[in-house]
Amino acid sequence: MPTSFKSLEGIVAFVEVVSNGSFTKAAEISGHSTSYISKEITKLEERLGVRLLNRTTRSLSLTPEGEMYYQQCQQIVSDAVDAEQSMTGQQQKPKGLLRVSCPVNFGLSKLRPVLAKFTSQHKGVQLDLELNDRKIDMVAEGYDVIIRASLQQEDSSLISRRFMKSEVITVASPSYLRKNGLPKKPTDLAVHQTISYGYVKQPKLWMYIDKNGQPIHVNVDSQVTTNSGEMNLALSIAGKGITRIPRFHLNDEITDNKLVELFEDYPQIDVDIHLVYPSRKHMSSKVRSFIDFVIAELGD
Repeated sequence: MPTSFKSLEGIVAFVEVVSNGSFTKAAEISGHSTSYISKEITKLEERLGVRLLNRTTRSLSLTPEGEMYYQQCQQIVSDAVDAEQSMTGQQQKPKGLLRVSCPVNFGLSKLRPVLAKFTSQHKGVQLDLELNDRKIDMVAEGYDVIIRASLQQEDSSLISRRFMKSEVITVASPSYLRKNGLPKKPTDLAVHQTISYGYVKQPKLWMYIDKNGQPIHVNVDSQVTTNSGEMNLALSIAGKGITRIPRFHLNDEITDNKLVELFEDYPQIDVDIHLVYPSRKHMSSKVRSFIDFVIAELGD
């Protein structure tokens, strides 16, 4: 089938806009004007007969058709870059902007020393790290790698590679326990003040496992629900209630008697920590080197 050069027009502009989250950034990277990029996208949509992007003055998002088309176009552009770099030998050297998102406390407690070593060894990589507990739309926001902790990964077209785990623990401050009493079993939590983490499907449904391996589901009546594990920890230390968080959020709070771990005689539940990225195929050297480095340093 003869190659249609017209069918390739606008694809690079489209991929740059989505990857960078804006027409302005795409224009800066490509060396074109914003109006040129906008016209290229408009011509591409007209040629395809579908709207690829929803545009407002403040936001930019993919339509369902746009998301499907982006995945295919991203691979085309990646293949073209790989082909060019294979001729120049650049593919072997990690370089360029690497955008990573990571939970706040995990980044501060676990990832910080790893990043110091990684950036020392890979001078050509410019790291853009966001510490945030929110759910990330990787494609729309243009991240290369995201690190997420969860009991269960959602179905996704993205690659999700587990590299370590962390025990989920229940903690309270000594002052809270003196005032409100010590819960001896998970079901006692129903009558206690609790602090829940909001970025899960059911924040106020806490799951445990009994000594026979059977699940225990406890409905807690949390006065406070936050989207920050760091805030949950601080509120619990301040005596505002019992919270449940992965152990990686803690430093020396238990040994320093700021917090008491509850239900230690119950079987532990682990949260898996994943590296999430778009594709194993034609992975750029900067992404591959980062993933390999994190696994080598932290993988269990």
